[in-house]
Amino acid sequence: MPASSRSAKDFFAPLAVGAPAPVREVPARPSRAIHFFDPSNPKMAAKIPDMVGTVDVLLGNLEDAVKADNKVAAREGLVKIAQDTDFGPTQLWTRINSLDSPWVLDDLTTLVPAIGDKLDVIMVPKVQGAEDIHYVDRLLAQLEAKAGLDRPILVHAILETARGVANVEEICGASPRMQGLSLGPADLAADRRMKTTRVGGGHPGYLVRQDPPVDELGIAHIDGPRSIFQQDLWHYTIARMVDACAMHGIYPYYGPFGDITDVVAAEDQFRNAFLLGCVGTWSLHPKQIAIANRVFSPSPDDIAHARRVVAAMGDGTGAVMLDGKMEDDASLKQCLVMVELAEQLAAIDPELKKQYDALDADTTGQEA
Repeated sequence: MPASSRSAKDFFAPLAVGAPAPVREVPARPSRAIHFFDPSNPKMAAKIPDMVGTVDVLLGNLEDAVKADNKVAAREGLVKIAQDTDFGPTQLWTRINSLDSPWVLDDLTTLVPAIGDKLDVIMVPKVQGAEDIHYVDRLLAQLEAKAGLDRPILVHAILETARGVANVEEICGASPRMQGLSLGPADLAADRRMKTTRVGGGHPGYLVRQDPPVDELGIAHIDGPRSIFQQDLWHYTIARMVDACAMHGIYPYYGPFGDITDVVAAEDQFRNAFLLGCVGTWSLHPKQIAIANRVFSPSPDDIAHARRVVAAMGDGTGAVMLDGKMEDDASLKQCLVMVELAEQLAAIDPELKKQYDALDADTTGQEA
């Protein structure tokens, strides 16, 4: 049944008798880095307790990168890790197997009863349309009711197919469970028949070139020195994803950056996504956590400016001049987004709290 034929009130009624009521607003919890780990890998699993508090989200991966022979071990390993670990401020997510796989039903029917009280979000790969979310939505409600859970598990979709991108708005609005979307560049590149084998990031062949130099006679020399500017293959998709998420009050994320060694390019890609509106990214290696935490946290200078605008704008009407620039109600809205994010991050990141608190001390000193 298409969503348009349902009453709006129906979206806030449980889809199974005894299931918890759907959320009316997705919790705004910091999730700068979603760190993936393989629960079937004993070496990785042993590190998880020590990573609690160092990363916003720990995600037990059951899908890609887990061999078919290890699917059951990964599922059972995630159950054990979740049961044995106090995650404190860190969220626990999982990426289940794709909905057309032979493992996904066992993923859900095992995880929800065993660790549903600890799972914050279930990431669903290769989502094609709203029908995929409706299937997971109903099944989760039934399992939650049976397990006696008192809060719903949220759902996060990965955009990995051309059809998924074409249906991105309806995916975002398919269920109150929707927490957000991530870009899946590798599978999406293959589905679109893009001519790149890179997992995220730019490509040296995707560029614009400076006009040829012209001599004193007005003749253009096309073989002369000309600067080139590498472009972002993913700009369109990220921007569209951000718009769809903003429209429905959920959160957009950049996905994986596959070249673990190129920390400079990873930081550039993460910052592009941050500036466009993404709230976080995936981490495939611990060294990417620090990059994500830095990039997806507003800088102290940005927060200092945002706080000045908020203070100067008063009731939010009219316009003021600060440092030679006009600030108005639109500026205030932008600054309030930054200030709110800073407050959320300071609550879980002691180092950031020191930096942001230092701004208050500086401001007080200047006023004195």
